[in-house]
Amino acid sequence: APFDRLLSRRTLLGTAGAFAATTLAAPALAQAISDTTDPNSASSTEMEAAISNNIRHNISSFRALSWQNYFENTKKGAILVDLTSRALHFWNADQTIYKLYPCSVAATDDLSRRGRTEVVQKVVNPPWRPTPAMRIRFPDWPPFVAGGDPANPLGPRALYLGWQYYRIHGTQDTRKIGRRSSNGCVGLYNEQILELYGLAEVGTQVLMI
Repeated sequence: APFDRLLSRRTLLGTAGAFAATTLAAPALAQAISDTTDPNSASSTEMEAAISNNIRHNISSFRALSWQNYFENTKKGAILVDLTSRALHFWNADQTIYKLYPCSVAATDDLSRRGRTEVVQKVVNPPWRPTPAMRIRFPDWPPFVAGGDPANPLGPRALYLGWQYYRIHGTQDTRKIGRRSSNGCVGLYNEQILELYGLAEVGTQVLMI
C-alpha cells in the first residue's frame, strides 16, 4: 500500500538457495531502520538491539516450505504469504516450479488479513485509488494515480484477491520489501511481481498466515 513514511537507514539481507526440483528466486531481503530517538540515549541503544534481534528472527524463518502443510492440492497453483517472516511462497499446479520471495506486509495487525482467498483478476499497470479508510487517515493523498505512472505505488503488475482492496503487487519503493510497511497489501520487487504475474493465474489459491 502506498506513500508510507520512508525510513532512513537500511540493512540489506540476502537470501538465496537451490532446492531439489524447485526454482528459487535469489532476492535481497530489505530491512529498514529509522532513528527516532536521541542516538546518545540508552533507549536508542535498546531500540537498535531489538531491531537487530527481529532481523535475525526474520532471516531464520525465511526458508523453503512444503505446500502439503497448507493446501489440499495445488490446482491452478498456490500462493502462501507468511506475514511473520514476510515471505511469499508460490507453487505451480504440477509442483515443478517453486518460488520464494521477500515481501512487504501490513504495517499493523489491524490492517492485516489472514485466511484463504484466491486470485480473481490479473492487471497490467494497475491504477491506484486509496481506500476509504486511507482517505480518512491520509486526506492529503491523491484520489487517483494512473497505471504506469512512476508515482503509482502498485508497480507494473497486480494480482487482485477475492478480498476487496487486497492486492499482491509491485512497488516503486524497494525499501518496503521485507518490512511491515503497507496498508494491508503484499508488495514484491517489481522484477518479481512480473515473474509471479506470469506464473499465477485467475483461480490460483492464496493463503495468508
